[in-house]
Amino acid sequence: MSDALFQARPRRRMTRKSRRLWLVISCLACFAVATALVLNAFSSSIVFFMAPSQLVQKPPAPDRVIRLGGMVVAGSLRRETDGKTPVNFFRVTDGQAAVEVRFEGILPDLFREGQSVVALGSYHVGAPFAASEVLAKHDETYMPKEVAEALQRSGKWDPRFGKPPSSESWTSMIRDDAKGHTTP
Repeated sequence: MSDALFQARPRRRMTRKSRRLWLVISCLACFAVATALVLNAFSSSIVFFMAPSQLVQKPPAPDRVIRLGGMVVAGSLRRETDGKTPVNFFRVTDGQAAVEVRFEGILPDLFREGQSVVALGSYHVGAPFAASEVLAKHDETYMPKEVAEALQRSGKWDPRFGKPPSSESWTSMIRDDAKGHTTP
């Protein structure tokens, strides 16, 4: 055999322009992988806010943690015990629908019927909202931003016309406006 077959071809050198192009492509690929990893990590820890009417209309996945916000329906608080653990049941409404909430533990000192509340937990259709944490407002004029927005979207309150409706009117609003949309 001749040596001509085994001679190495001279390698073509990369030009400065092609090296720069490969560097930009590799940087973009690294950035895309890093972005995908960050978004994947955040997707499991994001907690969405829902009003009771949104929860009833489009329930989230049972393993999804959400924040449920609204007003506690007057006369809906019921307290029981499970062994030595206090169990509290109450209804939360946005004026269009009401959702039963079950919370094991001691409610915050500022928890009152007829006032706004945000509950953190999960929801299974046909069962009460299982709250792991309940947050109550700190004075009579405060309302969580999400709760105020939900009440405004439902058309039950406009802050330009004063304070939100009284707690006594929430029960009648639910009966009149959302007869078929409340949960047990």
